[in-house]
Amino acid sequence: AWPVLLGLLLVPIGLVFLHPATIFLTVPVVLLCLVGFFIVGPNMSRVLVLFGTYKGTVRKQGFFWTNPFTTKHRLSLKAHNIASETIKVNDSRGNPVEIGAVVVWQVRFTAQALFDVEDYGSYVDIQTETSVRAVASIHPYDEGDDEDVISLRGDSGEVAEELQALLAEQLERAGIHVLEARISHLA
Repeated sequence: AWPVLLGLLLVPIGLVFLHPATIFLTVPVVLLCLVGFFIVGPNMSRVLVLFGTYKGTVRKQGFFWTNPFTTKHRLSLKAHNIASETIKVNDSRGNPVEIGAVVVWQVRFTAQALFDVEDYGSYVDIQTETSVRAVASIHPYDEGDDEDVISLRGDSGEVAEELQALLAEQLERAGIHVLEARISHLA
């Protein structure tokens, strides 16, 4: 980016020596080139698309230049927290249970997050709810008489691992990495 910027800064000096008709052609080209500059901040990325074709992702922070016709989509690489709403589900024994979860996730593959799902944020929300429902419905709330069974209340660590594994599988399509998933509410 810096050599391009230096070149564009030297253009006005060169315009002094050009024919006046050439100046009218040079100025629009210089202005068009300025559109190609972009900055990537910490934990951010830019997904580059040129005429509908994915050209790559810039993850490194700094000052860059690309073809001025390239669309530069901004995508955060920061970790995100979501707390699912408390939902009512029947456990494996048919008892009604209120359950909620907290999920920590981040975008791992930017092109997948941008192109493979409509809105990756709402996709994470919906998949979190369906995964919480699925995990809660296959386990009883309490152990009861059978101590070998994994229960929602007694084995929260194992249930959290199952939830995280299921979410990781569901969110793989969107290029999302699940850092942590745990039950936040259980009644």
